Amino acid sequence: MDANATPLILRLDVTGQPLRWIPWRVAVVLDTRSMIAWNAGDHMFTFHGGFNRISGEQSIVTISSIIAVKGKLKNPSGSRLVPPLSNGELFLRDGQICMYCGRQYAEHMLTRDHVRPLSQGGKDCWSNVVTACKPCNHAKGARTPEQSGMSLLAVPFVPNRAEYLVLSNRRILADQMQFLRKRFRNGSRLSLSG
Repeated sequence: MDANATPLILRLDVTGQPLRWIPWRVAVVLDTRSMIAWNAGDHMFTFHGGFNRISGEQSIVTISSIIAVKGKLKNPSGSRLVPPLSNGELFLRDGQICMYCGRQYAEHMLTRDHVRPLSQGGKDCWSNVVTACKPCNHAKGARTPEQSGMSLLAVPFVPNRAEYLVLSNRRILADQMQFLRKRFRNGSRLSLSG
């Protein structure tokens, strides 16, 4: 297996809650330290290491595409309840569709629109932002949809952890997607895509 082409490994806590994507090298270290509580998923990756100078045997480690790790994360932001907001994930959340005109655009034609403008006390958060094409965002200006006479096609929402992990990784394996989809909110727009 070409280690550079290996997809990211889905890291769970010991209870099965998805936490983050990790590179295969981190997963190998967790395995060698006996920190993997259990594995899930259909994909297995085998990595060949160095040779033992006494026995001459080569080290081999097999890692599943989904691993549950013992203990607690050192970085609590890895399990934060509200995922960080970025334009890339926002555009994916909304399917790269302008939430005013309903047309799909290339990413470079999209902007982040604040439903309640910042100038009117709105916040820069998942529940107050939608994807908008540049012409619609310009037409709406610093007004609410009601003030501008423009209707929203969908209500903005905060992705849960599983939904955010799907938004933040472009190379998800089928077993990882199946695992994460089971944790989507009912009626999630993400369950309709892909």
